[in-house]
Order: sequence, then structure tokens, then C-alpha cells
Amino acid sequence: MSHSKIMKIVSWNCNGALRRKTEQIDKLGADILVIQECENPILSTKKYRQWAGNNYLWHGETKNKGIGIFSRNRHKIKRLQWDGQFSIKGLKTNSKAITWTSNELKSFLPVMIDDKYLLVAIWTKKANSLNFGYIGQLWKYIQIHREKIHRDNIILCGDFNSNAIWDVSDRWWNHSDVVHELEEIGIFSLYHYITKELHGKETQKTFYMHRKKNKSYHIDYVFLSRNLIGNSTLQIHSVDHWIGFSDHVPMEFTLKA
Repeated sequence: MSHSKIMKIVSWNCNGALRRKTEQIDKLGADILVIQECENPILSTKKYRQWAGNNYLWHGETKNKGIGIFSRNRHKIKRLQWDGQFSIKGLKTNSKAITWTSNELKSFLPVMIDDKYLLVAIWTKKANSLNFGYIGQLWKYIQIHREKIHRDNIILCGDFNSNAIWDVSDRWWNHSDVVHELEEIGIFSLYHYITKELHGKETQKTFYMHRKKNKSYHIDYVFLSRNLIGNSTLQIHSVDHWIGFSDHVPMEFTLKA
């Protein structure tokens, strides 16, 4: 009899200083940790470097805040060098604003796991953009890399800093528009697939502004390709425990190999 293997992945915005929170996150027993807002291990404390080991990837603008992907159980992770450019065609303008590159977008870390799963770790930022901050950064990223993510075994996860409640009617890069674009190429939100709730109507929250329970939002997501989503589980961890460590709670999901 064959037994399916289960891979557990945890995505969490640690709100900085992961070096002081590793014991807590290790209690979840994840195979892969996708951590937003963590410091670069190589430029941090000896204890944190030892915890990270040699099997991790990190990307960030400053040594204190970036995206880290940590393999905890010998899973192979390989950084993908995704460069690219996209231009909006058909507009009668010479503005440079209609063309953008991967390198200017904040922040994305694409990797392969075990030469099988393509995971894009996401932590969207305002990125000094009045119009294309947060979900606009992800929309631009999708335009550049649509062909790369239009495939099986895709995982997009992290802190999107976005929700349909903030949609603006005259922007075509709204949260809802991004969700529809992903659905068109077979990539779906795991939370919404499981709960059947609508975007903007989420009953479980992932972010607590200023760590206040009365200022809570659903802004962290796991999106999976169609071939993965039916066999996956999801758990949003308890705010009562995790609010002592971050303004976000971990999202834990499983993949059946």
C-alpha cells in the first residue's frame, strides 16, 4: 500500500525580530517556513544563524526586514532568477510609467521546492507608489510572469496587504481583479475554496493593526493551482496566542505529495 506524503508550509509575517521568535514558530513543526518581515540571518546573531542553518533563502532591501524561506526538514529549496519587463500596449503616451521591471517591484521571492513545487513568497509594499502600491505591485508582477505561474504545482503565499474591501472602482488592479486574473489561469485562494466565503467577507482575520482585536483584517493568503487545492488543508492560528509575538497570525497549510 502506498502512503501519500504530507508537506506542511507555514506563512507568517513575524513583525520583525524573528531571531527572538524561532522557538515559537518551531512548535508548529513546519517543513517549510515562509516568513515576511524577518532579518537576514547572515547579518544577525550567532544563535539565529545557527537556527537558519544552510538551507534557507532570504531577500530584502535592508538587513532587518525581508522575506525568508527556511527549510526545516531537508527539503531542497532553490532560488529562481526571475527577471522581466512588461509594457502596457495601445496607450498614446511616452510616459515611462507604462513599462516596469521585476527588480523594481516589492517584494517577491520565487523558489522551487524539491524540484517540484514553484512557490512565490510575497510581501507587498507601498513601494513609493501612490497608485500601484500593495496589490498593485502584485498585479504588475503577474503581468510580467504570467506564463511562468500558469502551470501546475503553483503556490503563492504571504502578506498581500490587501483585501476586496479596499477595492477602488476605477483601478483595474484591484484586489478583486487580481483574484479574477489568477482564477482565469487556474490559481485559487485556499481559504476561500475551503470556507466558501466571498473575498471581502472573511470571518477569520490574519492581521491585527497595532495588535488590537477590534482592528482586524484578512490580508494574508495562500493561492494554489487547481491540481493542489483539492487535497490541501488550511489553519489560521489563534490570535490569543500569537498576538504576543506579531500583529499577524501564522497561516498553516498542507500539500499532499
